[in-house]
Amino acid sequence: MSSIRNKHPEIRSSRRDFLRVGAFGTTLTLGDYLRHAAAGQVAPKATAKAAIFIFLNGGPPHLDTFDLKPDATEDIRGEFKPIKTNVPGIEICEHLPRLAKVADKFALVRSVSHSIAAHELGIKYLLTGNRPTPSVEYPGYGSVAAKELAAPPDLPAYVAIPKTPVGGGFLGVETTPFNTVVTPAQPGAAFNVRGISLARSLTAGVVEAREKLLADLDGKFTGKMDDDLLAGLDKFSQRAYDIIRSEKSRNAFDVGQEPLAVAKGFGAHSFGQSCLLAARLVQAGVRFVTIDSTGWDTHANNFKLLKDEKLPKLDDGVSALLTTLQDRGLLQETLVVVTGEFGRTPKVNKDAGRDHWSRSMSVLIAGGGVKGAQVIGKTDATGSLPTTEQISPDSLAATMFHCLGINPQNVYPGAGRPITLVREGRVIRDLL
Repeated sequence: MSSIRNKHPEIRSSRRDFLRVGAFGTTLTLGDYLRHAAAGQVAPKATAKAAIFIFLNGGPPHLDTFDLKPDATEDIRGEFKPIKTNVPGIEICEHLPRLAKVADKFALVRSVSHSIAAHELGIKYLLTGNRPTPSVEYPGYGSVAAKELAAPPDLPAYVAIPKTPVGGGFLGVETTPFNTVVTPAQPGAAFNVRGISLARSLTAGVVEAREKLLADLDGKFTGKMDDDLLAGLDKFSQRAYDIIRSEKSRNAFDVGQEPLAVAKGFGAHSFGQSCLLAARLVQAGVRFVTIDSTGWDTHANNFKLLKDEKLPKLDDGVSALLTTLQDRGLLQETLVVVTGEFGRTPKVNKDAGRDHWSRSMSVLIAGGGVKGAQVIGKTDATGSLPTTEQISPDSLAATMFHCLGINPQNVYPGAGRPITLVREGRVIRDLL
């Protein structure tokens, strides 16, 4: 067996894998196992226990963040200059100085490319790893994690801060995220999330009485609603009550419990404090957290908006997140991904902005088995197209799922037919 493992390093012959593959027949030979593994039916070994997905909604300009072109003409390179990072040969924007000091903790993928330069469809693509289609509603990454990964019963498996534009899709209502709706804003301030913190007039006893009443009502409606929907709602409601009653859950959401020195490091703004909340949640046991940062659609005043607002906050939040996760021994088991739905045009427009551009974009990835201190891929002299192999959003999705120990080729029932989790794309081996 050891020689076979050497020839097939991705195969891990755990008892769980043999049981899973055993569903295909009553007798499973080694040859059967290897064939199923090659076909993608055996789960990869997880390197991450949780993930934090930071979505820069609107499309951040790659030329003004992680892929600057200082030698290009002025109408391409824009107003910002690159600075050195703590990794020789890697440079990023001058307005990301804190991230420059922790570049050894992350990898940059500069050759991500696709063909959907529209917000709604691009968002669905980057948040599911599948090109949108009218016939299938694909689930978001966190919903897949909520279905596949075990989470403590008194914590949400999947939390969205403050919300996410993509839900459970064909995986059902029970995999939809817990949306915080609001975001923490100031270091040291108490933070209460509706649905987690009990109102003053409520006690655990009152909540339990209401739960019993709801259960009685559910029993009367059984058989009068779609069974799958009812089962999903029942599961969702039960978990909600478990969470409300849980002191562990309330503590995880309360960023006001953090030492002030730590909280201040994330910045006195909602994005940074949302990153702190994400760190607390994964430390408590939440498996997937999405942070939705809006306002990156910079068709006009691109450079002023980035310099004065967007980049300093991004710099505060992500650098502090990586450092805090590392300090708490969580970075190697927490995958962190920072991306938007597309990049922005190489050429600056007449309004000092950049327009939609999906042919090239940059993604930051860290932790969870990802090898930091490196750049994957390269774009041409104007940042218009990759000059190395193009990496699709599908491949990003496959890589994320692989790190979490979820087979991207898993097949689920949905829309009246079997549906593959990630239809296209491959694991980006150079990242791992």
